Amino acid sequence: MTLRLEASEPALAPEGLKFLTVRSNALGQRADLTLYVPAAAMGRVDVPVVTLLHGVYGSHWAWAFKGGAHRTAARLVEAGTLPPMVLAMPSDGLWGDGSGYLPHASQDSERWIVDEVHAAVLQVVPCCSQRSPRFIAGYSMGGWGALRLAGKHPGLFRAVSVHSTMTLASQFDALVSQPRTAWSDAAADTSAWSALRQSMGHVPSLRLDCGVDDPYIEANRELHAQLTHAGIAHDYQEFPGGHDWPYWTLHLEDSLRFFGAVLSRAASAPAATRG
Repeated sequence: MTLRLEASEPALAPEGLKFLTVRSNALGQRADLTLYVPAAAMGRVDVPVVTLLHGVYGSHWAWAFKGGAHRTAARLVEAGTLPPMVLAMPSDGLWGDGSGYLPHASQDSERWIVDEVHAAVLQVVPCCSQRSPRFIAGYSMGGWGALRLAGKHPGLFRAVSVHSTMTLASQFDALVSQPRTAWSDAAADTSAWSALRQSMGHVPSLRLDCGVDDPYIEANRELHAQLTHAGIAHDYQEFPGGHDWPYWTLHLEDSLRFFGAVLSRAASAPAATRG
């Protein structure tokens, strides 16, 4: 897939960041994407790609310029605790207050994330390829999107990690001012648990965390219980904190370390196990 896009001038962009505006067929409009390409990735091949999804009211710049995601990744790579990874930080499609990363009647935010964002990465980042391992993470609405997309597209992502995640489409009603009548009402698009359950046996490596003062803590505990009851392996942690950027900035490191550990285990597995 070749996309029409405009890319920022590397000499003018800060700290390894690259900014793209993409003509999205899935959305029927232009959409924005921030990339972080660590210097250590240059000259390598098949560098992993981590897609970071933002929350309601946010956009593509949130993870970098509110959460310092690129600085967290750079610090871990420099310390040798994380292999070089490209961070892809897209907008959600910019429907209303938040698209939910869902198929809508007039645009498909899911296909934008799953297909077009990755195609844009491959188009402008030479060290990434179709063989690059893919990971996905997000906070709040972005966690909801990450869980659903991992469940609906089994085998696409090596691992998923979410912070303070929303778990039900109905939770958006208190947040978005536009009616959700045009949103998909399929079970996998209204419940994160339903999306994960439909890929039973093919759920990628999975972790969840939530602050004990977060308004979604009980929803996260319920999802943890559902996963446990179904025998779906996952890591679940609760930490001090609420639904805010200090929490997400701190715990993004947990997600990146988790992805690095998944890669490490795959590299050390016997060839027959890796297929």
